[in-house]
Order: sequence, then C-alpha cells, then structure tokens
Amino acid sequence: MSVSLQDIQDAEERIKDSLVKTPATFSRTLSAITGANVHLKHEIFQYTAAFKERGALNKLLSLSDDERAAGVIAMSAGNHAQGVAYHAARLKIPATIVMPEGSPFSKVMNTERLGAKVVLAGNNFAEASTAATRMMSEQSLTLIHPFDDEAIIAGQGTISLEFLEAFPGLDTMIVPIGGGGLISGMAIAAKALKPEIKIIGVQTELYPGMKNCVDGKPFDGGGISIAEGIAVKEPGEITRKIVKELVDDILVVSERHIEDAINLMLEIEKVVVEGAAAAGLAALLQFGERFKGQNVGLVLCGGNIDNRLLSHALMKGLARDGRVAYLRVLLPDMPGALAKVSAVIAKHGANVLEVEHRREFSDVSLKQAVLNIVIESQNPEMTDIIMDELRNDGFDVELAATAA
Repeated sequence: MSVSLQDIQDAEERIKDSLVKTPATFSRTLSAITGANVHLKHEIFQYTAAFKERGALNKLLSLSDDERAAGVIAMSAGNHAQGVAYHAARLKIPATIVMPEGSPFSKVMNTERLGAKVVLAGNNFAEASTAATRMMSEQSLTLIHPFDDEAIIAGQGTISLEFLEAFPGLDTMIVPIGGGGLISGMAIAAKALKPEIKIIGVQTELYPGMKNCVDGKPFDGGGISIAEGIAVKEPGEITRKIVKELVDDILVVSERHIEDAINLMLEIEKVVVEGAAAAGLAALLQFGERFKGQNVGLVLCGGNIDNRLLSHALMKGLARDGRVAYLRVLLPDMPGALAKVSAVIAKHGANVLEVEHRREFSDVSLKQAVLNIVIESQNPEMTDIIMDELRNDGFDVELAATAA
C-alpha cells in the first residue's frame, strides 16, 4: 500500500492547526426517511467549504523551499482549486489553477479571490489536466494533483480519523468517488482502525469511471452532471489500486436521486451541499434496503453549488413533490374569468408564481383563451382540490407538465 495509517496520522498532526475539525452529527430525520442510522461529517464547514483543503495543505507542506519559490499549478473543477489557492496564499506560494471552461462561476470567482491565478482551458477535467501538464513543464511549476498523489490521499484520510473518533460504532461509510483520492484515504484509515467496516463508493450514472475500472470495463459515460465535483472520466493510477483492494462496493446513482438529496439536505438538515456531497444520501435513497438498520456515515464533502443551479434544483424538487404545479386552464374570453380562477386558488391558500394569458397563439375558439399558470400549494392533494373546484365552476383544466 503506497499510503499507510501512519502517513495519515502524520498528516493529521501536520495540518490540524490550520484546518477545521469539522462537526460530525447524527440525523434523526434522515434516519427515519432512509431506514439507516445516518451520521454526517460536515466538511462543508471548512474555510473553502470542501474537504479538499486537507490533501492540498498536506501536499503543500511537503514541498521543498525551491519548489515553494517556483510556485505550484493545479487542475480542478473547483474545490481542489480553492483549497490549493487558499493554503498556497497562506504559505506565500504562487499558485496557478487550470479549470474547465464550464466550471461554476462561483468557484472561479472564489479561487481568484483566494489569491490564485485562474486559467480556463478545455471542456472537461481531462482537457484541463492536459493544459496544466503543459504549463507545468513550460514554467517549471510543481503539480498539485487533485487525487493521484500520496500526500493528497493521506490528507483526505484524516476525515476517517475524525469520523471514527466521533462515531466509533459506524458499520459503513458511503463516500463519493471522482478520481478516488477521498475514498482512498478514508478507506486506508478506516480499514486500519476498524477492519470490519464497509467502505462503499458512490458515483453518478454519467461518470462511473472508477466502477468501470474496477469491473474491467471501458468508460462509457459523459455529459453534464449536477455533481461536477465527481464528474471524472479517468480515475487515478494510485487510487484505482487502493479502491480495488479496500473498497467493498461502488454504487451508481441517478442524477435525479442526487437532486432529491440536495433538496433533502437543505430542507431537513438546513445545510447547502453540492451535487458530489449529496451523492452519499442519494445512494441511501436509491438503495435504501441495502443499508437498513446499519450505522452509516456520509461525508458532506463540499457546499460550493452555484446559486442558480441550487434554485433550479429546489424548484424542480417542489414540482416533483407536487407542491408546485403547472396548470393549463381553458376559460371564456370575458371580463371576470381570470378573477374567478384566481379566487379559487387564493381560497385554498395557494400562491401564483407565473401567469401566461394567451389568445393569439393557441388553437382554441375566438371566444376562449388559454391560461398557463404555475401555482405553489401545500401539497399535491391541495392542487387536486383546486383543479376539481375549477372544473366544477365550468373551467377546462389539466396539468400542463410534470417534473421528470
């Protein structure tokens, strides 16, 4: 094994004064929903709102004086970028970060604010990595790899030390996998301290790179994922060996379950997590029977989600739950018709979010109009009551669309 428990314990001692020992909590409500005893490790409370600081700082502290003076370069979709930028600035090490061109604006802005030079290159992690490697050679910089590095892996493994200190009775840890640095470090530490513990990886269905690698299959995914932090096509050489040896299974979850998990974390735990951080809960939602009754640990690995993406996820979640509905109402084109519809909606405590009143661009009679209206109600049953009452009042009404 290229990284040992001692390496991880040394990393903990090295970085402890510059990082947050993040809280670990038990969630009664998520436990009731999933059937597992759910414990959460809140890495979202690191200064840069992600676990990546641990590995980044451990690596930076391992550099020689000459390497520090020359500067470092990293490629990242965001969280590793911010971790490197923050701690490099603290240590007065020049840092350049190469990020894919589609990275969330919030992550780009935060990385620059933390003191690094940001270069946008490529459409994905692989293309950004190629650009970073070229710049490293041209400028004699030291590469701070986001996952395929022993010092990075050791730093990430310190999470398991803290998690098991807080909850030594954990039966299972469910850990997101992109390139594999997080799960590699956590698996090494956890299995060394508690050999019987199960380490379960989780990947999005769009990027099952590590699972395919372990299963001996070629990568066959891609696309735009809400979990861009784990949208990695090619896992690391070091990490894939560790995962094959220590990780008990890798689950692949749908984008929809990740979206649902983001919403649940905000609604139940009152914390904001990004897609990658929601992957563990998504696995519990999608494969609940497998974990029933177990003491399960989830790592909330990052909270850097774009505000617009978060708002879209929340509204889509309300639509799926039936608390937001898109109605199509056919009404007579005469004074007072719209007021009658509004009165029924208001009577039942619902709120109108959007209204589109069409006469010209529809295939209905000249004496009729189409009303497309989005309403927010307490629950889907209340929406059904509103629709029934509108029909009883003579209006033709139907659900115009449902959330996928």
